[in-house]
Amino acid sequence: MFSWRFRKYDPDAFRNTPFDRLLHYFKELLLHTSGNVPDALSWLTELDRQYGLTDDKYGIADFIRDLKDKGFIRENRPDRQMVPAAKMEMELRRQALEDIFDDLKKSKHGEHRTWISGMGDEATAEIRPYTWGDSLDRIAMSETIRNAHIHHGIDDFILTQEDLHIHENLNQAQMSTVLMIDISHSMILYGEDRITPAKRVALALAELITTRYPKDTLDIIVFGDDAWQVELKDLPYLEVGPYHTNTVAGLELAMEILRKRRNPNKQIMMITDGKPTCLKIGKKYYQNAFGLDRKILTRCFALAVKCRKLNIPITTFMIARDPWLVQFVDQFTRANDGKAFYSTPDGLGSFIFLDYHQNKRKFRH
Repeated sequence: MFSWRFRKYDPDAFRNTPFDRLLHYFKELLLHTSGNVPDALSWLTELDRQYGLTDDKYGIADFIRDLKDKGFIRENRPDRQMVPAAKMEMELRRQALEDIFDDLKKSKHGEHRTWISGMGDEATAEIRPYTWGDSLDRIAMSETIRNAHIHHGIDDFILTQEDLHIHENLNQAQMSTVLMIDISHSMILYGEDRITPAKRVALALAELITTRYPKDTLDIIVFGDDAWQVELKDLPYLEVGPYHTNTVAGLELAMEILRKRRNPNKQIMMITDGKPTCLKIGKKYYQNAFGLDRKILTRCFALAVKCRKLNIPITTFMIARDPWLVQFVDQFTRANDGKAFYSTPDGLGSFIFLDYHQNKRKFRH
């Protein structure tokens, strides 16, 4: 007798090939090496030597060959250096989303619901009478024809405005987000890698927005002595530099980007270790890494207030817990009427995930 046997879905069962197992480690190493394929492969080879990741049937050389054949890495033509291909960059974003937002499920594109009915994008099961200004393409035909028959009989078909009913819609909120990532030297001080979790969060947030909320926008900027915008494809290659922390430059650039966005719902998310140490005045830098400088703080607070007046909330994700830094972030947050989260690098992703969805529910117009 033919029958089906069901069991609980186990995603790891589909990643049980030697290639898939090594790919999982290789992607993690790529983030830590800022996209340096040779270094990542060297680390993978050393891990294999210590922990026996491969066997006689499938070795690291087989894995490298499969990476090339499957389009995950390619040779850079001028120097024949191996670099990640576009497929690998997409895989890194997908993996980051799975790791950080593992509770997120796929949904209809454009789903960004608010519970306000009106002239929105998504039809509901609710029916209401037609009012002036409603779009005719939302007419509920079955309900409308039924009303016409009830009101005027079935012998002569007559349709009046009172018979018209339409499908109710839900408004869909759209959001423009700027994610600021601190790449100052302090992001790798004291033996703690803070930049890799920041990159992983940025990759996951980008994948979340492009797959679930395609009408939203995400811009990513980094800030050290200066601030500049980076493309999504550049994220795996971000490195911490010998920089001070020019938080003011980052905020000014974020505000300029959001000024050009027509979307009324805007926000800034900032990942930092909390201490601004730099200003650029004209062509010269004003730098003070020894504690909190009053001149620098005044500019930071002024921008926080300016963003508040422009209805741009700033959420600060603080990867440090020094009391004097916490005090600064608290003051900065109050000036902006924003939010602050104090997190370890491991908990950063879940904090940003929760805040992003809370802000989605908050923006209703």
